[in-house]
Amino acid sequence: MRAIIFGAVLALLLLFPPLLTAVATMAGWLLAKPVLVAFAAGLVAGLRSPRLRRWAR
Repeated sequence: MRAIIFGAVLALLLLFPPLLTAVATMAGWLLAKPVLVAFAAGLVAGLRSPRLRRWAR
């Protein structure tokens, strides 16, 4: 299911080049903010690692 959704989004981005430019601009703007990148990385690591959650209790 993820592959189908990913393919549809990729097809839309390739069919509409201005949309691709807008998405690339937003991604660059977000990646330029180290606090947001660190926060997102922490969220992903926390959600994917149940061992850390058990250790914190």
